[in-house]
Amino acid sequence: MSHPFRYYLRVRYGECDAQKVVFNARYADYVDISTTEFVRAIGFGEQLAAGTLDFQLAKLTLEWKASARYDQVLQTTVYARRLGNTSFTIATEFRVAGEAQLVATAETVYVLVNPATLTKIPLPDEFRSALERGAAGIATDHAGYFSDARVETEQTPAEASHAV
Repeated sequence: MSHPFRYYLRVRYGECDAQKVVFNARYADYVDISTTEFVRAIGFGEQLAAGTLDFQLAKLTLEWKASARYDQVLQTTVYARRLGNTSFTIATEFRVAGEAQLVATAETVYVLVNPATLTKIPLPDEFRSALERGAAGIATDHAGYFSDARVETEQTPAEASHAV
């Protein structure tokens, strides 16, 4: 995917340890928020909020590559990696906004469930198609990153690495 969905958040003081480094457990929170915003971006935000679309976490794998620190803006890149019958796998990549180096990666497996019984159900065709399409080119900025005029022409890390 050339321009996957991006979500921007600012690291808050309470999310850091004594060294002002993001505490490792917070990355799971960041994955959850990023996934929710991705689901909104692919057109299923109302169903998620209404409770007519429901999924549960089955597995979360996190790998750290570098540290994120207090007050940095993190960019998460989110896309569907695999689709099963009742499950879907979301890949999340963490970077400091505007930088190419990975801070962390996450792979999250969710299982779609019936909201009333919490039993597994197959991915509906509409939801499957939306996950496959992704939300290319869409960015949700909860950090105010793009309100700064100097970053209005920012390239994605992939674009920057291919720049001539």
